[in-house]
Order: sequence, then structure tokens, then C-alpha cells
Amino acid sequence: MSIQDESARFDYDDDSVVVIVGSGAGGGTLAHELVEKGVKVVLLEAGPYLTNEDYENDEWRAFNQMAWLDPRTTSGSWRIARDFPNLPAWLVKAVGGTTTHWSGATPRFKAHEFKARSAYGRIDGANLLDWPISLEDLAPYYDRAEQKMGSTHRHGRPPLPANNNYKVLANGAERLGYRHFATGPYATNAEPYDGRPASIQDGFNFQGDKNKSKWSIMVSEIPKALRTGKLDLRPDSQAVQITHTPEGKADSVLYIDGEGNLQRQKARLVAVAGNAIETPRLLMLSASPLFPDGLANSSGQLGRNYMRHTTGSVYAQFDRPVNMHRGETMAGLIADESRHDVDRGFAGGYYMETISLGPAFLASFVDPGAWGPGFAALLDGYANTAGLWIVGEDMPQQDNRVTLNSTVQDRLGLPVPNVHFDDHPNDVAMREHGYQQGSLLYEAVGARSSHHTPPYPSTHNLGTARMSERPEDGVVNAFGQTHDVPNLFVSDGSQFTTGAAANPTLTIVALAIRQAEYIADQMVSAAL
Repeated sequence: MSIQDESARFDYDDDSVVVIVGSGAGGGTLAHELVEKGVKVVLLEAGPYLTNEDYENDEWRAFNQMAWLDPRTTSGSWRIARDFPNLPAWLVKAVGGTTTHWSGATPRFKAHEFKARSAYGRIDGANLLDWPISLEDLAPYYDRAEQKMGSTHRHGRPPLPANNNYKVLANGAERLGYRHFATGPYATNAEPYDGRPASIQDGFNFQGDKNKSKWSIMVSEIPKALRTGKLDLRPDSQAVQITHTPEGKADSVLYIDGEGNLQRQKARLVAVAGNAIETPRLLMLSASPLFPDGLANSSGQLGRNYMRHTTGSVYAQFDRPVNMHRGETMAGLIADESRHDVDRGFAGGYYMETISLGPAFLASFVDPGAWGPGFAALLDGYANTAGLWIVGEDMPQQDNRVTLNSTVQDRLGLPVPNVHFDDHPNDVAMREHGYQQGSLLYEAVGARSSHHTPPYPSTHNLGTARMSERPEDGVVNAFGQTHDVPNLFVSDGSQFTTGAAANPTLTIVALAIRQAEYIADQMVSAAL
């Protein structure tokens, strides 16, 4: 059955619809939640509608099939500007967005991470701000998100089995005195759940899960939403501008369809969920005499405070095979270092999570630009290698930002986004601590050597349209509603006030469930 057969079709002039730009964790969840409440939704996705059957389980073919490879530029002192100047982010351009590529990790934020400015105090160079919501506000939505996604270790869901990579991690963690480590929580089924089968431990989470055991918007929310008859899903539809009335209310979205035609879809309400790079870009492209610095940007904060999590990897080689590629890509985590403890020399915390890259990706990311015997030894020892990924809270900074680069254009002739990033000293101290602990962990279980891998292109892109209590401090309020335009919402990680240590997808989904309730209530009361 084709998408045309499954999808509803609403008129371009139907101004009663909600238009959502982007079908990832935020936009896809919002679409499903709204259509279940009887709201008509037009969901615009820039990429194709790839299904599990379409996935190629070959690292580079899958990357070229799924990744957002439109031109982008990069600046700043971060190493990404040297190693991957045209690929600051590793995101998916397809129905389901990056949920079709993500690892599946679903830890919650901690209470103090919603109040980073209060908890951490003033940190030079950091633009910290407390969220306008608390853990208590989001807790019931975390419950619903975990149940929706089937998070292991939650609500009676069984854990994933331990693969060798996790066993090495767990043994090292125990010897270092860590107490909080497990094979989850992850949104990959250990047993059949919600129409999805149990994991077959095939190690292809990052390349597209053909087995459908990992939760994604494409696997779960899109089919459910289509069955309501209220979702008009339009893949290959690149949004280029949001228009507004003379009074400043959003009234339509202009987009280029798969045939290259410019279309205009009228809207009662618009929600933008294109990720923290494309969301500010679209709002900047929507500048007008009423909003000269970009739509909903009276604060000047649009595009600023870009966060990408403090990351790095540690790979260790042993005398005997580990075969880290067998089983799920990320099969467990250590949470002990996710606490806030300034005695370590930095604010905030980080997780250590198992990771395994195939030989082709490991060659590309383990030490970009390296060559010679040392580099060859890293690859020769692949079968005996174990790996972990450090992921922690980075500091929001005013000048870490997404802007329009008018000197470089995309295929549509529009300025591409430029991503500027400089590590904050707090980020550097956290990464070095993570490297140290990762090496100590592996040494504790007999590693012959360990290698510290620099950050990859980011899969966690956050903060460029952040939540704030006061309009002058951010772009959206506690429900992701823009301060300047009442019927314009941001529904992805762009709205994060701070990044926390946890992988962001669970929080994005929880916020989208909460936002859908608010939008539906406001529509019923005619406030929107």
C-alpha cells in the first residue's frame, strides 16, 4: 500500500488544520497525539518515506540512504570544524527523523537539571537559565512516553540481554565501585510489545532496524496516526517559509514538494520540529518586516545557545575477542557520573554508554585524519575491542549558534545553516574526566590499551529556540508556544533550556505529549 493510499488528503486552502514541520521524535509524537484527539494534521517531512524493508544494513550505504546530507557549514574552535566541516550533525532526513537512527537510550532528566542556573550558580561564559517547568511537571508525561516507547526497566518491562560489550562495561564498573549500571533503559524490545517483535540482537540500530524491535516514529506513531484518517503525511516536502497575517499570527507554510513545485498549505496553527539546526533556520528564513530578525525572535535568542552534548568515546583492546558488534549497538549504561558534583572539577554530569561501530565507521571516526601503524593497529584489533560513549551536559553559550550562511546555498537556492561552536571549559573538563574514567574502567578488567576518540558529528542538537519564563530570555514558553506568535510552536529539542546529561529523545517525546494536550485544550476553547 502506498503513502497516497494510507494518508488523508486535506485541501491546501483548509485553514482548520495543524501543520507540523518535521516528523521526528517531537513532530511525529505531536502529530499522533493530536490526530487521536480528532485534530486534522498535515505533517511535512523533508525526506522520503523509508520503511524497514528499505533499509540497507551496510554502514556507508545506510548512511547515504538515511543521513541529512544537504550542505551545511561549520565554524568555531571545536574539532568538528576540522574533521567534518560539512557535517556538524549526524541526523536522518526521512519520515521518523532521527528516531530511525537513534540508539534507543531513554534515561530521564534529574530534578536539578531543570534548574541548572539555580543548582550550578553563575558559570563564566555560560548562558544558564532555569527551565520554566520542573521534573514534577514532566513526570506523568515521562511515564506516558516510556509506556509509548516500551522502555526497558520501566513499568514492568523486562531488560535486554547482556551482550559481551556490556559485560565488559559492567565488570569494569563494578571494580571501580560504580553502583548504577544496567542494560537499560532502552526503547528496544526484549520481548514483543505494542506490535513490535523482540530484538534479534543484530547490531544495526544506527543503520536502520529492519526487525522493527526498536521504537521509532516511523515504526510506531506514523502507522497509528494514519489509521485515524486525520493525518495527511507529505514526505519529500521541504518547508521554506512560515507566513503570517498583518497581526502577526502564523497562517500558512510554504514548501517545495517532491516534484520541485512550491506549495502553500494554510494552517490554523503551525508547529516546527525540524531539529535544532533546521528549526531556527526555517524561522530565520521566515523573517518579515514585522519580524526582521526571524519569526518569533524579538528576544534575539533564536539560533543561540546551541548545545550538542559533551561527548567522546573510549575504545579498549583486550587479549581475547569481545565481538562488540554482536547485540544491540548501545546495550547498557552507567549512571553514577550523571550526578552534579563540583569536586570533580565541573558542573553537571555524564553517562557512560556502550557503543560499537562497524569497521568502516570505526575507521572514519576513531581518529579522523590519522594514518600509519598506530591507526592500523586500532582496526587490526577490532574483534578484541570494547567501546563506550561519554554523553554529558554541555554549557549553553550565547555565541554557540546557528545562523544563515548567505555565501553558500542549498539546491533550492536558500542560504544554508552555519553551526558555530566553541567548547566551554566545563565541557572540556567533563570530557577529560570521562576519558579518564573510561580508561580506568577498562584497565580494571585487563585492557591492553585504550584509545580516546574525539566527538563525532552530533546526534543530539539542542537549545536554539529555548524555553524561558520571560520572553526576553528565550523563544518559547513552558508549552513550546512562541512568546511572539501565539499559534506558532516549537516541538523538538530546540526548546531545551539546558541540555542535561540524559539522551534527549525521551524528554522530547514527553514534552510533545504535554504540548499536544495544551494545544488541543486551547483549540477547543478557541484560544488558538
